[in-house]
Amino acid sequence: MTLNRRSLVLGASAFAVATGLPRADAQTSVTPDDMVLGSTNARVTLIEYASAACPHCAHFHETVFPRLKANYIDTGKVLFIFRETLTAPAVVALAGFQVARCNGASNDQYFARIGEIFADQTQMFATGTMQGVLNTLDEVGAHNGLSPEQVMQCIQDPAGQSRIQRFDQGSTQFNVTGTPTFILNGQKVEDPAVTTYDGLSHILDQALAAHH
Repeated sequence: MTLNRRSLVLGASAFAVATGLPRADAQTSVTPDDMVLGSTNARVTLIEYASAACPHCAHFHETVFPRLKANYIDTGKVLFIFRETLTAPAVVALAGFQVARCNGASNDQYFARIGEIFADQTQMFATGTMQGVLNTLDEVGAHNGLSPEQVMQCIQDPAGQSRIQRFDQGSTQFNVTGTPTFILNGQKVEDPAVTTYDGLSHILDQALAAHH
């Protein structure tokens, strides 16, 4: 999915100017905003920039991620870092991330919720209305012990926009122009095969062999 980033980039630039912050350097290690799975001692670090509103991201997380997690992350070979990116409709993408993080979710809780949001993405967009989106996010919340009031409160949390702006400053350093985008040991993966399990496993095996 091509990013509709104009307003987000402008917002991040204005934020940096207003606060006097320098442009962020390439973020190749874990930041306080990241959601992370795996061992910090892993030889390979894989960063994914993804959007809760991106169908390609949903396909990856439904078809590839379970095997990636079982064979590489859970076995200590790969440290996986997930970074939130907004694609159109940005308000939906941000709402999904807010619900995934709701009430101080742990890493495991976050990935369970975002996986459910990806799985329900078609349903979420089926009506073409924000009410349809909210209904789906309420269902995800209910499955995870969150009331509709808690879901709405989390969606409206103002910390979300500034968090996304920080992610955006980092993503510009990697020239992230679409989602999902993968960064392997600090380098953007250009091979489109990375979105398939066979392609990704081959890329990871090469990286692991190089860092043995």
